[in-house]
Amino acid sequence: MATSYAATLLNSFPALKTTIIGSQSPPSASPIVVEPNPLPLFSSSRLKFNRPHIRLPLSDSGKWRNKVSFFPGFQTRGRDVQSLKEELYETIAPLDRGAEATPDDQQRVDEIARKLEAVNPVKEPLKSDLLNGKWELLYTTSQSILQTQRPKLLRPNGKIYQAINVDTLRAQNIETWPFFNQATANLVPLNSKRVAVKFDLFKIASLIPIKSPGSGSGQLEITYLDEELRISRGNRGNLFILKMVDPSYKVPL
Repeated sequence: MATSYAATLLNSFPALKTTIIGSQSPPSASPIVVEPNPLPLFSSSRLKFNRPHIRLPLSDSGKWRNKVSFFPGFQTRGRDVQSLKEELYETIAPLDRGAEATPDDQQRVDEIARKLEAVNPVKEPLKSDLLNGKWELLYTTSQSILQTQRPKLLRPNGKIYQAINVDTLRAQNIETWPFFNQATANLVPLNSKRVAVKFDLFKIASLIPIKSPGSGSGQLEITYLDEELRISRGNRGNLFILKMVDPSYKVPL
């Protein structure tokens, strides 16, 4: 009975199935004016070096200091990443977590996500503490989560979270209104970015525990990670975009 019910659950409960939410050059400055000393640079009669006098034009030296960066490439890249993130947030904001996304919307979101993935600052996310904590799902293409074939009242309408702890290799999916379902899983690293996900326990309405019949599994790759944003892709090609809400959260063992 429990096995049959759990199998039914896997087909109807989103987030419990196969996927886990899972330089500009410096402006030109006025030239440096070098005034040579009438004596040679090396004077044999006095046995000492004579330094040239270097004078910066006062009117331009301050401007030069203000506009020239020692790390222009780094600053430009940082601005580009932030601009991409803002564009991503603005694009997905009206899409109801992806449920209202048209094919054109999905393509646009995917394009922005790929630009961010190309500049991912964390090359080995499974070794990073930035992955730890509770993340809120902002957008996905996964129909097993969105359930758009159902009437809106029968879909998960509240926030959906996923928590990950890399030290214990545990993960948890958490639905809120109206179902309040939960699922926990073990993570098996396949490389420094990808894990196999094996669900072991489901909770109906956060109260009724059901052990996994063994069919709840999948893979997840972390393709972008920083302090506030995570982008992941599942083994079925689904895209997941999440924001950090509680870095201290611990997944039950």
